[in-house]
Amino acid sequence: MADAVFRFADDLGPQKIIHIHEPGVDLKAILVIDNVAAGPSIGGIRMAPDVSLEECVRLARAMTLKNAAAGLPHGGGKSVIFADPAMPVPGKERIMRAFAGAVGDIADYIPGPDMGTDEQSMGWVKDEIGRAVGLPREIGGIPLDEIGATGFGLAAAAKVAKDYCGLDLKGARVAIQGFGAVGRHAALFLAEYGAVLVAAADSAGMLFNHGGLDVEALFALKENGKRLTDATDGEKREREAIVGVDCDIWIPAARPDVLHEGNVEEVKAKLILEGANIPATEAAESRLHERGVLIVPDFIANAGGVICAAIEFHGGSEAVAFQAIEEKITRNTKEVLEAMTSSGARPREAATKLAEQRVRMAMSTRRWLSGN
Repeated sequence: MADAVFRFADDLGPQKIIHIHEPGVDLKAILVIDNVAAGPSIGGIRMAPDVSLEECVRLARAMTLKNAAAGLPHGGGKSVIFADPAMPVPGKERIMRAFAGAVGDIADYIPGPDMGTDEQSMGWVKDEIGRAVGLPREIGGIPLDEIGATGFGLAAAAKVAKDYCGLDLKGARVAIQGFGAVGRHAALFLAEYGAVLVAAADSAGMLFNHGGLDVEALFALKENGKRLTDATDGEKREREAIVGVDCDIWIPAARPDVLHEGNVEEVKAKLILEGANIPATEAAESRLHERGVLIVPDFIANAGGVICAAIEFHGGSEAVAFQAIEEKITRNTKEVLEAMTSSGARPREAATKLAEQRVRMAMSTRRWLSGN
């Protein structure tokens, strides 16, 4: 076990890896606190049957880089729960409350929502341990999924990135892989700039219309718990076909590593906005860069959610959150793409250098490890 854990370690972290098992409520979970030099870690709780230690470690590091790049007074962490998020509500509540109790004494971790958890889940966590972000509005939170904080940030990144790949957002064809809270809000915000959603995919399949899909109708469909394949408009295809759709902007907004060596040559987009965390392998990103496809990396493009969460945690308003998202993501996207242009580095290399410099500065000025 030790070898499996320490193979993920480097000079930034992880600081803690905690395995949780509560047989009485069938809770199996992992918490990874990567780095807290800048402050207590913020990171979502992901629930899925097939999560893993490696996924949790990689996501925690992405949160460290994301929070640092956004200039937030927080480090990075992540947790995963091995369970089906579609289980009956009473069972899910028991698991979430049990998880909260297990991490209640770990003061340097602030839980938030992620894939498979939502504002209601965070309400249960807050009720148990007194801290969580992404809370329901009714108990004073800024419901980041409801308002589309991450999707809003993706649109802000697109407004900057378009000038680096010769793209006009008006009329730009968009394809979105994963039409949950992030994907559908990204579609709405991009539509405000004149972009056209031509394809969207969820777990059931893909919907395609070369002339454009009705974003608001699809949004309502998903809000009512239905699948994209239940729509009456558009051509239905296998969900994997979303990778090769002829489009200008491609947005992965679901699971890790959906772009990989086996399908990267199918991509036809000019611009990829990484709405999901770690949605592409390193080899896939390198190949896309070689082909001239511009990628705005995950921890730059999709930071809207954690920026909103941090604003909420520190008592800010929804209006302040939107302003901060636009300012921070606009600035960081431009800084990363300028560095890419001047140095020839891949966007992720430029973004990682930016974020790691900020983490190391925090590490040099604060006593971030117990005993230091």
